[in-house]
Amino acid sequence: MAESNSSVLMPGDKPPLAKWIPLSFQHVFAMFGATILVPILTGLSTSTALFTAGTGTLLYILITGAKVPAFLGSSFAFIPALIAVGKEYGVPYAMGGAIFAGVFYAIVALIVRFAGKKWIDAALPPVVIGSVIIVIGMSLAPTAVSEAFYLNNEYSLVALSIAAVTLAIAVFATIFLKGFFNTLSILIGLVGGYLFTLIMGCFFPAYHLIDFSAVQEAKWFALPFLQYDGAGHAFWQAPKFNLVAILTFVIVSISTICEHMGDTLTTSKVVGTDFYKDPGLHRTLLGDGVATAWAALWGGPPNTTYGENIGVMAITKVYSVWVIGGAAVIAVILSFCQKFGAVIQTIPTPVLGGICTLLYGLIASSGLRTLVDAGVDYQQKRNLTISSVIMVIGIGGGVLKFMIKDFNFSLGGVALATVVGILLNLIIPKNAAGESSSQN
Repeated sequence: MAESNSSVLMPGDKPPLAKWIPLSFQHVFAMFGATILVPILTGLSTSTALFTAGTGTLLYILITGAKVPAFLGSSFAFIPALIAVGKEYGVPYAMGGAIFAGVFYAIVALIVRFAGKKWIDAALPPVVIGSVIIVIGMSLAPTAVSEAFYLNNEYSLVALSIAAVTLAIAVFATIFLKGFFNTLSILIGLVGGYLFTLIMGCFFPAYHLIDFSAVQEAKWFALPFLQYDGAGHAFWQAPKFNLVAILTFVIVSISTICEHMGDTLTTSKVVGTDFYKDPGLHRTLLGDGVATAWAALWGGPPNTTYGENIGVMAITKVYSVWVIGGAAVIAVILSFCQKFGAVIQTIPTPVLGGICTLLYGLIASSGLRTLVDAGVDYQQKRNLTISSVIMVIGIGGGVLKFMIKDFNFSLGGVALATVVGILLNLIIPKNAAGESSSQN
């Protein structure tokens, strides 16, 4: 591609190297906080997450013909599934479920290619998607509170003070910082809370919560897609599969597919190009699905298109796929430094609690925004009923359990709430009780 001298860089434009590198680093900073936070919260490797985010983005660029400027990073929507399946069956089964989520993306992409997307709109209207997104955020709220208020399962004012300072810094950055720095609000909160914890540990040794021994023992260079045992031997953890894990991740992916459609539409509006038509929604869905399956194959969290990077493009008016690809390469390079990953693992739990108090609330609030933007009318009993049942089942921890021969089937939380929401939307007539069906 020819180099562009315009201040606006379109997807095919390649900037000069002196501009290319800093522009790519800007996208790394934008995606960094969220991408590493998912593995931290779910017990996965941050180095692996960076590796799979970078390589997954490169795969996405390849599949979409280098036409869509989108960075793919760790998905927050899959956090409840990663935690629940990992705890019940083990992390390998969670990775197996995530691989099938990617396969489901590919199946939906194939259907969209030949049948269009109207069937998705019919099965998953905003009232269902918005309610499910609220459930995703609120179902994680107890985890945030536990991390913010407790140390070693005991109530702690020390933990609360660290979480409060972290939250205050993140809130300040979110509300008052402008432009590029506003996209880094989560990262700024993490760094601020981390520094506060270090200072507290210096003045009050009894409250020293950061241990750098793992950083000292870590190697400078290591393969991010391999696991290491206590003796330092590297091995690849193969994914494993069972029906519960597969269904759980496939069902959650229904909401992330809608998230993908929203992000792709937003990117189209920002760039001024209809990516639904060229390269086509089926290509972007396939790229996202392949990236998710690829990530899980190496033990990384499922990927999704990142709104943070869309925000950076909207601010800078740099839509170059070359810049996004450069950010992906930088993420891969960072993933090979084991000490870098070890430093991230030293982030204290109360700091995470403070960040997650805001972050999980923002996820839930984005669900509310989905409902508001779509004009969902809650004077209609149909909409009120669907949202009410979804949120009670999802937030309340509803679960469906039964035996299939010797196999214990269990489906709960976000996955069960999504299934119930889809069924209610299909079963309840849109003109129930004589109500208008203009909004759903």
